[in-house]
Amino acid sequence: MAQQLTSKEPNAQQIEEQKLYKQMGVTDEEYGLICGFLGRKPNYVEIGVFSVMWSEHCSYKNSKPVLKKFPISGPKVLMGPGEGAGIVDIGDNQAVVFKIESHNHPSAIEPFQGAATGVGGIIRDIFSMGARPVALLNSLRFGRLDNDRVKYLFEHVVSGIAGYGNCIGIPTVGGEVAFDESYEGNPLVNAMCVGIIDHHMIQKGVAKGVGNPVFYVGPATGRDGIHGATFASEELTAESEAKRPAVQVGDPFMEKLVLEACLELIDSGIVLGIQDMGAAGLTCSSAEMASKAGNGMILYLDRVPQREEGMTAYEMMLSESQERMLFVTEPKDEAQAKAIFERWGLHCVNVGTVTDDGRLKLVHHGEIVADMPVGALVDECPVYNKPSKVPAYYEEFAKVDTSAYPEVTDLNDALEKVIGSPTVASKEWVYNQYDYMVRTSTVVQPGSDAAVVQVPGTRKALAMTTDCNGRFVYLDPEVGGKIAVAEAARNIVCSGAEPLAITDNLNYGSPEKPEIFWQLEKSTDGMAEACRELSTPVIGGNVSLYNENAKGAIYPTPVIGMVGLVHDVDHITTQGFKAEGDSIVLLGETFAELGGGEFQKVVHGVVEGRPPQIDLAVEKKLLNALLSAIQGGLVASAHDVSDGGLALALAESSISGGLGAEVAIETALRADHALFSESQSRILLSVKPDKQAALLKHFADHGVPAAVIGTVKGTELNITVNAKSVIQKQVKQLEKVWKDAIPCLMN
Repeated sequence: MAQQLTSKEPNAQQIEEQKLYKQMGVTDEEYGLICGFLGRKPNYVEIGVFSVMWSEHCSYKNSKPVLKKFPISGPKVLMGPGEGAGIVDIGDNQAVVFKIESHNHPSAIEPFQGAATGVGGIIRDIFSMGARPVALLNSLRFGRLDNDRVKYLFEHVVSGIAGYGNCIGIPTVGGEVAFDESYEGNPLVNAMCVGIIDHHMIQKGVAKGVGNPVFYVGPATGRDGIHGATFASEELTAESEAKRPAVQVGDPFMEKLVLEACLELIDSGIVLGIQDMGAAGLTCSSAEMASKAGNGMILYLDRVPQREEGMTAYEMMLSESQERMLFVTEPKDEAQAKAIFERWGLHCVNVGTVTDDGRLKLVHHGEIVADMPVGALVDECPVYNKPSKVPAYYEEFAKVDTSAYPEVTDLNDALEKVIGSPTVASKEWVYNQYDYMVRTSTVVQPGSDAAVVQVPGTRKALAMTTDCNGRFVYLDPEVGGKIAVAEAARNIVCSGAEPLAITDNLNYGSPEKPEIFWQLEKSTDGMAEACRELSTPVIGGNVSLYNENAKGAIYPTPVIGMVGLVHDVDHITTQGFKAEGDSIVLLGETFAELGGGEFQKVVHGVVEGRPPQIDLAVEKKLLNALLSAIQGGLVASAHDVSDGGLALALAESSISGGLGAEVAIETALRADHALFSESQSRILLSVKPDKQAALLKHFADHGVPAAVIGTVKGTELNITVNAKSVIQKQVKQLEKVWKDAIPCLMN
């Protein structure tokens, strides 16, 4: 029988009578199950451990039914979901390791540390697999920038990301930032890390070998981050500010030491299993490592390095103090392991032993203070099939004809409004705070369709991006889910890379609301279908639910992190026009589709109707044809036509290349529809005149619509539609509006 921990903490009877477990996010039914697994009432330590392990953040109890839809395997997948990060083969005995995770609620309460520790946690996921981290990306969402609190959150989140990444020496090379009232008070801060590994170095978080020692590595444990996992599994309220202590504090310099020491340890070949102490800290790492090996574990908490006096077992197990790792080796290798960490000036303490009884036992002050079945903690959390209901707004929006808006005739003004919208405007204010050139392997810097990092010592490179239009997903979750995956793939291919796989970050409101769960269900249907069609399996990710504010839920925002392989650096392609006289070619077809687009939002002031439709077979044909054209040397520049439509794509390619364009479009559509529709499966290319005929023939042979619409020329962007001039702007003038939008709002 487990003993009562301290007189200051409620006993098992008080926990039950006062239903104190509810304060930890455990329901009455779950409490009953826990009692059944233990054969008795849990004490305070045990109910705390169960509460974090059974939180949505750790157990995915509300999202497992939808996650099962995703394709998770493929000929190149070496490691799918279930470990710290997924791994995909890139040839030559090398692989890419990547994952994305959220730190939304901590960032809403303490934006600098919330964002910084989100970066630190995702880096540990990568090097715990044995990989060298080579790049960071992020996907950020905030409310409107005319709100002082939003400005504060935006500024400090970016500072936190920059501070951690810059100090640890990993380049932050790309990402996305969007602004919308939906994210007011509940920003989304999703961090992604990409690493490179040789096949023989791949590690797993598994506690192998009965009798083997378990080692704690990294800084001492404090009281920061206690119940961080349950904090991330509930809605933000006015009382959330009082939970500021639940936000961890990061130290990138310490993480750099831990990273290098762990990679040296792994290189020594003596590691049997290693995992970072992320969500739920020592609890999650110990329970999961034991579970994956089919073993148990006993931890001696008096040995755990502590930076605060009088820490209880409950506090040590639930602390989410940063930069800590847990690993297992054989007894004969203990001295060698300790010597490695001693060289790096780090704690390396034997805190436990792998056992054969399938239980997690905690010893404190000579007493067993918790004794729990590992299987119950990790594998037996109840899974909920939440009720689902079509929202009323979805049915109402079916009646909206977005093509029937009054025609906008001043398209110069419309382009300025769209290009000056913070969501589509230049993000230089953000990425200029990041060191994106450290380690000198960054080939394509932030600002193009995807970032590109060269694989050291080879002619290969990795293209990487994060993408999602939350408005599309809100208007039609299934279609929006498809588009999120397809747009990510389009950005990867526009950079000259073959899409490999995705990691996703599913950001939604409360699953307790049937309308929200419907959004989750339908959007994952769309994502799964797109992943199957485009051969981009899901190799890992994160679910972040309960993202709500006083006005309701955020837009459903399933962020896609995708990585692609550039087979030869000569294939790397960027969005900027390259030379005067080059022909401009539009791939794909344009329809009158304004729903959820930037033009609808900033010019018409609404978000309604249905988003653009997408045919995944058409998308796949387009991407295959484009990649082979790029690899065949036919393409000078390539840019995905997405936010803001063709007009914005032309403006961005002109700005990026410092060149103007003469464009003439013949269409049956209205001019505002032709230029600002966000129809899918479209790409803007430029091509050398002597390669134009071969390019057009190539796409004709592949059944992809391709039309020459203009020429790279001069310093102005001049667009005519059906022989009528509709846009005439100096590129420098557009560039100023584009670059000044965010800095002006932040001043």
